[in-house]
Amino acid sequence: MDLDPRLHFVVATAIIVKDGKLLIAKRAPHEKAFPNKWTVPGGKLVLHEYNKLPKTAKFPQWYNVVDWVLKKEVREEVGLEISRPNYLCDLVFVRSDGYPVVTLSYWANYKSGKVKLCKDLVDHAWVTANEAKKYDLIDGILDELKEVSKLL
Repeated sequence: MDLDPRLHFVVATAIIVKDGKLLIAKRAPHEKAFPNKWTVPGGKLVLHEYNKLPKTAKFPQWYNVVDWVLKKEVREEVGLEISRPNYLCDLVFVRSDGYPVVTLSYWANYKSGKVKLCKDLVDHAWVTANEAKKYDLIDGILDELKEVSKLL
């Protein structure tokens, strides 16, 4: 299969903060990237989803799509509402199928709700960055959790 080197998936993730703890969740075994690993909620930016949003300019374009997708993905993946996300960092990795993934990492305060996992997540925990060391996290997630802990 020839991949177009210009095509990337774009993913946004959110480290959710509640009472000094950070939410992590375990990915299901059927996931293509990082099965059975612990991570933070998030998801892909998908054209057909934001294409239904009201345009924010004359030309078909949308502002604040990452904020919108993060709130939507957190609601869908873990059933929580979050405050306005704050940028943390970005990274790129290449999936096993050859597609590069640009990941935009954010953090946000918990607003409301009770954790209810989607079909792609099998467990969750509210942890400190120090407690997170005990979990089989995706590489780099622990560093992000530590960074958010420093900001608090």
